[in-house]
Amino acid sequence: MRLSILDQAPISSNQTAAEALRESMELAQAAEELGYIRYWIAEHHDLPGLACSAPEVMLGYIGANTIKIRIGSGAVLLPHYKPYKVAELYNMLATLFPGRIDVGIGRAPGGSAEATNALSDNFLQQVWNMPSSVKDLLYFLDNTIPPEHPHAKVSASPVPTVAPIPWLLGTSKKSALLAAENGLSYAFGQFMSDQDGFEIIQLYRNHFKPRKPDQVPEVILTVSAICAETSEKAMDVALSSLVWGLQRKRGEGQEGVPSIQKAKEYFQNEREDLLGEMRQGIIIGNPHEVAQSIQELQDKYNADEIMIVTITHSPLDRIQSYKLISEEILSK
Repeated sequence: MRLSILDQAPISSNQTAAEALRESMELAQAAEELGYIRYWIAEHHDLPGLACSAPEVMLGYIGANTIKIRIGSGAVLLPHYKPYKVAELYNMLATLFPGRIDVGIGRAPGGSAEATNALSDNFLQQVWNMPSSVKDLLYFLDNTIPPEHPHAKVSASPVPTVAPIPWLLGTSKKSALLAAENGLSYAFGQFMSDQDGFEIIQLYRNHFKPRKPDQVPEVILTVSAICAETSEKAMDVALSSLVWGLQRKRGEGQEGVPSIQKAKEYFQNEREDLLGEMRQGIIIGNPHEVAQSIQELQDKYNADEIMIVTITHSPLDRIQSYKLISEEILSK
């Protein structure tokens, strides 16, 4: 099984944004040592408790402090940007770190309506234009701009010796078909979807059209997981993330991911069924339990790779979770 990491760069209640971003770099270093093949970092805008608004900046920092792990965006929110500029940024990264760069592409706003308006004009129109923007981005990344294209006379320099690998991230049939029609690898966000992922992934595989010779469909399944030495400890560690998710849903959680103790105090006044409701979609348990659940998901979805997102209050608990999962799955 291939394992990788999606990092949302969470800020804990006792951290500054600078400390959280340094922890992201150290997570990528740990991932490389533990045998994870890929590390992606997400893009969010003016969302309390999430530190990374510019993955391309973090990837330069992370690439310089790692050796071989693939690194990329999870995702570039393309409707905010011109495809040419995105291609320039990731070609630059691929020039600095040859054979290691991925470009994950998404269509979400990544923040509030106010942040979206501050970032770009006509966002909804650019979402509508997403298929055209994806094609343009691929022309620049593949260096295959047709002569009749209005930008045929420019290239996204520097042109690297090994091009970045583009992925499309999504949770819908629309995103699956867009990936398939453009010969893109596809990352399905199971951790943030209530859709039938099996049907969506099969739709992608059935409609895949190779963009290059010998290209085959490739699927990453992204899941949320928290692992600890025992099931009881895993549940304690997971409380911070669960409570923070609830607080954000209620417009709270401005101070970041709470400590386990604060999370337990928060739950004292909540309905008993709320915890079970919040746990849906998150894998929580000891190494055997988590590995078994991940294996079942891989089998169900026929995924080529499992990407794991883990949010905890303590950076040590987060790295330990990834360590236990890798030891249980990759060492056997």
